[in-house]
Amino acid sequence: MATLLGYSRVSTTDQSVDLQHDALREAGCFRIWTDFASGATADRPEWQDCLDHLQPGNVLVVNDLSRLGRNTADLANIVKALDERNVGLRSLTETWLDTTTSQGLLMFHFFSAIAEYERNRLRERTMAGLVAAKARGRVGGRPTKMTPDKADVARSMRAKKKTIGDIAKAIDVSEATVVRELARQRKDLQIPPV
Repeated sequence: MATLLGYSRVSTTDQSVDLQHDALREAGCFRIWTDFASGATADRPEWQDCLDHLQPGNVLVVNDLSRLGRNTADLANIVKALDERNVGLRSLTETWLDTTTSQGLLMFHFFSAIAEYERNRLRERTMAGLVAAKARGRVGGRPTKMTPDKADVARSMRAKKKTIGDIAKAIDVSEATVVRELARQRKDLQIPPV
């Protein structure tokens, strides 16, 4: 029989892990690791320690999949990494997920494929929307902070040999914005760099 190891997580120390611990113990987990951190962060020391302890033939048990990651892509990567180490994954809430069985593994891959399809469709819809907006004369992205007046001041200050940092402070934009604007001006006027 495989050794069951549990992992639990809550976002803050104010939240209780009792429900997760009770369910994991009842499922027969030999040991339980607990993180108090957002699922979106990679800085989860107990998760890393849990991964270090997993051996081939072990089964990682979680109360529900949201304890492992925030999105399907993260979960797919975790399942793949566990599978490569010959470690199974079982969710107590999502009973269809038990990668130690062929049916559970099939179901997981099925849901992963649907999630990937949705991500691809979203990307396609976004690109189509950008093309349609461009055809109507709209340009996406954040509006530039470089106004024509600021561009004139930047050109004038640079002609007086002022530094990029001084120019950026004077017109209240980032140094990168100043560099881009001066490069654009040189290109438009075909002036060699100062």
